[in-house]
Amino acid sequence: MTVFILPSKAGRHRVGITATKKAIGKAHDRNRAKRLLRECFRLSAAELAAVKEPFDWVLNARRAIIYQKLDKPLAEFRVLVARVAK
Repeated sequence: MTVFILPSKAGRHRVGITATKKAIGKAHDRNRAKRLLRECFRLSAAELAAVKEPFDWVLNARRAIIYQKLDKPLAEFRVLVARVAK
């Protein structure tokens, strides 16, 4: 997963998710990747609330995510949020 972060002018955290045909492949695989990343963002609401400034998050899915359960991408995303919160 690649993450781009920019300060948000909306006053809250927002997420954008990309899963390209070149990086992921078939539509059902891209849909699974996007579902996993959306769920990571949703489940990390408490960690995101600890971040002082709101950000726009762009999450780019990679091929490996379709072979993983939710716990690994979730842990990776939470580590990134913790780094931003510092």
